[in-house]
Amino acid sequence: MPPEILFNIQLVLGYVAWLLCFGAYILPRFRSMGPVAVQRAIATLHSFRFFGLVFILPGVIGSHLPASFGTFAAYWDLATGVLAMLALLTIRRKPLFWLFVVAYNLVGIVDLVLDYVHAVKVGLPALAGQLGAAYAIPVLYVPLLMITHVVAFYWLVRREPQVLATDAIAT
Repeated sequence: MPPEILFNIQLVLGYVAWLLCFGAYILPRFRSMGPVAVQRAIATLHSFRFFGLVFILPGVIGSHLPASFGTFAAYWDLATGVLAMLALLTIRRKPLFWLFVVAYNLVGIVDLVLDYVHAVKVGLPALAGQLGAAYAIPVLYVPLLMITHVVAFYWLVRREPQVLATDAIAT
C-alpha cells in the first residue's frame, strides 16, 4: 500500500479513536467538572507541546522533508505549550488564566490548521517516512490536540447548566 494511503488512513483513524475515547471516558468526566477544571486539564495536555521541537532536531526528520514545514510546526507548538503553561501558572488569577486559555487555544488551533495546509503543500502523506521517529505526532498526538482545542472552545462559549430551585432543594 502506498505511504500516502497508509498515512491518511492512520490520520483518520487517529481522529476516530480519540473521538471514541472522548465520548466514552473524557466528556462524561468533563461534564462533572467546573469550567476552570476542564480548561486546566486541557491546558495540562497542551503544556507538553514543547515536544513539537522534535521537528527541528537534527537527525529526527529526514532530509527529503522541507525544513520550512518542521520549523513552523516546531515554533508554533512551542508557543502554544508556553501559553498553556502560563495558563496553568495563573490559575489563581482568573482574568489572566482565561486570557492565556484563549491565547493558547487560538495559537494552537492556528498552528494545527496551518500545519495541515503546509502538509498538503509539501505532499507530506507521500513523504511520511521522512518524519522518522516523529511519525507518531501527526497520526496520534495531533488528532488529540485538535479535538481538545475544539472542546476547550466549546467549554469557553457554553452556558453553565442552570440549577433549578427544586434541584437545589432535593440535594
